[in-house]
Amino acid sequence: MGDEFLIAALVYVIACLGVVLYLQQQSSKLKSKVEALTLLVKESDRQREAVKRELNELRSGTIGMGRKVAEIEKRLTKQSDLIDEASQQDPQAKLYSRAVKMIALGAGIEELMQECELPKAEVELLLRLHKK
Repeated sequence: MGDEFLIAALVYVIACLGVVLYLQQQSSKLKSKVEALTLLVKESDRQREAVKRELNELRSGTIGMGRKVAEIEKRLTKQSDLIDEASQQDPQAKLYSRAVKMIALGAGIEELMQECELPKAEVELLLRLHKK
């Protein structure tokens, strides 16, 4: 019975050593996986920060462009108003506008000369420019 106990104890010790070796191997594999995942997380963080910086740069550029577009729209509106104002103050411009409208309605040379008080050469030029 002493030998059997010794053999059982020896088998038990060998089994425990096998389990310990297996657990150490698994622990080593897990450590390497954890290290790989840590590297991936660091790389993801680096890429996320780079994308965040690029997004902030794009946002700043977009805001700047929006301001410039608003400024250009304001200037364009102002110039359009000035053009409208100038055309309303110029009686000749009114005559030409009326002549162009009459041409669109099919008026002839004589009718345009009488109604708009324009010389024949100007009426002919307007007709050439605006007839379809």
